[in-house]
Amino acid sequence: MRCSARRFFVRRKRDMKQRVCSGASMSVHRPSRTRESPMSLRKRASVPAAKASPKAEKTSPAGCFAVPLTVSHPAMLSAGQDGAFRETLYLMVLALGRLLTCREAFGRALDLTGSQFAVLIGTAYQQNGAGVTIRALADHVMLAPTHVTTEVGRLIRKGLLVKRPNTDDRRSVLVSLSPRGEAAILELAPFLRKINDLLFEGVSRSEMAAVSSFLERFVSNSDNALAEIRRSEAARSSLKP
Repeated sequence: MRCSARRFFVRRKRDMKQRVCSGASMSVHRPSRTRESPMSLRKRASVPAAKASPKAEKTSPAGCFAVPLTVSHPAMLSAGQDGAFRETLYLMVLALGRLLTCREAFGRALDLTGSQFAVLIGTAYQQNGAGVTIRALADHVMLAPTHVTTEVGRLIRKGLLVKRPNTDDRRSVLVSLSPRGEAAILELAPFLRKINDLLFEGVSRSEMAAVSSFLERFVSNSDNALAEIRRSEAARSSLKP
């Protein structure tokens, strides 16, 4: 009986010791809490949480971004800025788009595309009775010779152009209007003339000459610009994996 009572008290003492140790270990990991006043709680709730932003996404304050110049030629700058230059470029693109729209309309009037219309009327002005070569026609309408060759073939199939061998150069052919092509040009002429009169209303001969001179220089410069674009794109392509 005494042994049983002794074992009971020893086991109870060990259990109590384990519970005390367990509570102590739990209290080590339990964060201490301090009572906060209602005022401090309201202040903490009113402060918005800061949003994490990567360092790589740093931006300048609104309205402070310094836009780099798009051109450096002094003649193209006004007070060191390129705003007027860019406005002129936008105007050039708008004007070019409207000219192409008119060309497409002239083509549609004859059930043709815009480039087919250009080749047809170009032939009318360049054939000089004997006909015009593909090369000379391409230079006149300022289209690629391969493209002009394709369009000439389509216009021949439509019955608007005819071709014959060039006795001066057997490697080329001479292209001219067919009777049907001449009739098409005569039919379109009033509409073409009216649209051009509206487009160039109020434009003086000297202004037209200045535009022509500018465009000749611009096209010449564009050869170098396009060559630089091709070089730059080739360099970027070579760096891609």
